[in-house]
Amino acid sequence: MSTVTTRSFQDIRRALLARQELALIDVREEDPFAQEHPLFAANIPLSKLEIEIYARVPRRETAITVYDDGEGLAAVAAQRLLALGYHDVALLEGGLAGWRAAGGELFRDVNVPSKAFGELVESVRHTPSLAAEQVQALLDAKADVVVLDARRFDEYQTMSIPGGVSVPGAELVLRVAELAPNPTTQVVVNCAGRTRSIIGTQSLVNAGIPNPVAALRNGTIGWTLAGQQLAHGQDRRFAEVGEVTRSSAAQRARKVADQAGVLRLSRQGLADWQADAGRTTYLFDVRTPEEYAKGHVPGSRSVPGGQLVQETDHVASVRGARIVLVDDDGVRANMSASWLAQMGWQVAVLDGLSAADFGETGEWQVPLPAQPQVDEIDVQQLEALLAEPGTVLLDFTTSANYVKRHIPGAHWAIRAQLAQALEHLPVAERYVLTCGSSLLARFAAADLQALTQKPVQVLAGGTARWIAAGKPLHSGEAQLAVPRTDRYRRPYEGTDNPREAMQGYLDWEFGLIAQLERDGTHGFEVLTQPL
Repeated sequence: MSTVTTRSFQDIRRALLARQELALIDVREEDPFAQEHPLFAANIPLSKLEIEIYARVPRRETAITVYDDGEGLAAVAAQRLLALGYHDVALLEGGLAGWRAAGGELFRDVNVPSKAFGELVESVRHTPSLAAEQVQALLDAKADVVVLDARRFDEYQTMSIPGGVSVPGAELVLRVAELAPNPTTQVVVNCAGRTRSIIGTQSLVNAGIPNPVAALRNGTIGWTLAGQQLAHGQDRRFAEVGEVTRSSAAQRARKVADQAGVLRLSRQGLADWQADAGRTTYLFDVRTPEEYAKGHVPGSRSVPGGQLVQETDHVASVRGARIVLVDDDGVRANMSASWLAQMGWQVAVLDGLSAADFGETGEWQVPLPAQPQVDEIDVQQLEALLAEPGTVLLDFTTSANYVKRHIPGAHWAIRAQLAQALEHLPVAERYVLTCGSSLLARFAAADLQALTQKPVQVLAGGTARWIAAGKPLHSGEAQLAVPRTDRYRRPYEGTDNPREAMQGYLDWEFGLIAQLERDGTHGFEVLTQPL
């Protein structure tokens, strides 16, 4: 094995303050990560390292520091990263305990940089807001008001304000004029908690729209805590806008971006950035996924702008990297870039594009290392094996997907916890592995074979192939080989969260500004001048 060095808390802090590129990676599962982690740590679990790392840390020379909390995962991750071609890999000195002992601030929850930034924006800009009771009174009075939900459409469908319209965050400035054509119409922007409603509302304020605009204070959480009813399964969505609306919105967005210090790049300028071996450059298309699929700039990744601002660490996991945004209207890229610039990123908008530049079609293809060679079987062969004693079927999909539906008899496991999972599994003569597509299962196969010395096979095409064949499915948590730590239960998701958890989440958000001050590395600069 190659030698792996260490980096200290002070090393990381100095690099952050100097705005040098670094990737600080927490290789635990999402739930333990969400309990406490450094501000700019990115969560890439050891279980999924091979299938996420090339997209999230694309430059092999990036200074990567990995850590865990004493579980022994980081050392394995470091060696795996070296094998994947990364050259500058270190362990965090003392792991999470070392960070804590050195006086480093630790944060709870996920996407914390973006959420803390949202709280800072509200504090600095005094973003207007209305309480749930005030918005309910407007709706009851049939006042001239429109409620715009800034979350993803699937989140909006799960639970939303009655009568609300789905307008994900980056779409607001582009589409508000046709959703509220009367300049006296009250515009209310909501999300589930606080961040996207604050950023969405302030986007409209920054862009100078004529309407009165306010965030729904504390989002659907605040609505629920006020004892008011949410709607479920709504499907109101924005429509296409006319050229006059588009042109006006583009002028507004360009002004905001210029004031935030957003840079401009031509196609040649982008090529120059991408050719710079000493810097990481991300290229994100911030339009809707549907628009991206119809035609996009080659090499760009589909990341809708509202989610990019909300979950920056999940896609741009190298702090200090450069980000280039692209759209075809001059609105969504400029508005998204204006926020990233205030969050301390070097960000540019790709200008001067023609329709011919959007020549690549289809979905974004995740960059992957060479996939391991495995012994594959098809659905019919799996059916036959399941009828034989000694066959153990393991499913490595997300726990939420497993609980929703899985092949009868399958046990759920986390790849990085195979040793623990084996203690709770039946004695096996052979193992068959699956997940949604069997991609993760392919990488898990060698791990399991090394642990058990038993035959290991992989279901070709994964559970999706089983479903496509019309085979029976089960649901539920009956056969979990390890606890469901792969995903943190967000207090603002779903409809069955305890009131105490929702109120606790709001209290946590209110405390983020004080945490930012104690940490001192954020580099956020909220625009304060009139826009």
